[in-house]
Amino acid sequence: MAQRKNGRGHRHHRAATGSSGSTANTASRALHSVLPTAATGVDSHLHPHPAAVHEASLWGRRRVLLLNSTYEPLTALPMRRAVIMLMCGKADVVHDDPMGPVIHSASRSVVVPSVIRLRTYVRVPYRARIPMTRAALMHRDRFRCAYCGTKADTVDHVIPRSRGGDHSWENCVAACSSCNHRKADRLLTELGWTLRTTPLPPKGQHWRLLSSIKELDPAWVRYLGEGAA
Repeated sequence: MAQRKNGRGHRHHRAATGSSGSTANTASRALHSVLPTAATGVDSHLHPHPAAVHEASLWGRRRVLLLNSTYEPLTALPMRRAVIMLMCGKADVVHDDPMGPVIHSASRSVVVPSVIRLRTYVRVPYRARIPMTRAALMHRDRFRCAYCGTKADTVDHVIPRSRGGDHSWENCVAACSSCNHRKADRLLTELGWTLRTTPLPPKGQHWRLLSSIKELDPAWVRYLGEGAA
């Protein structure tokens, strides 16, 4: 039974990182030594307070930001794993959430925090190229249309794929549905349009985390660098 729980924990961790391929595997291996498993005996005794969880899906959807001991953002953990780390002495609370769900064990109750920090430094190998996802692209462009500046809800290829454009940070921008529809498969020069900013790949390890998260907890922003503001 413990082995099956442990397997679920690793799957949750990979989903939280948002990176793909070797990047996700590398980060997972680097954090494995500090992420407690169900074998600690704590996991099976945790359960959410019914009054604090308004929706059943919150238990699996809620995430807690995990920082390295140097305050570098590492990943977003499922709240159960975050609480286990606190109870096992692997991490400390950095930012409380008074309105957060309450989790009970056999001996204590814990309000799930927004941000926690490792007590021991973990080295995560650096990867220069940030994987491009829809979530990360929207964060890079601050959820604003690259053409008109209104709220963006789609992704557009500046040079259309049908005309040789690639799917990359340099050729993709956030766009509103109206501009995306009007532009269709035409070039900006054909429309007389210009981009509000030059699309470039973002830099910084926190962008790996942003690539997996659509909506940020406001308490996380100060730890995620200027790209998350």
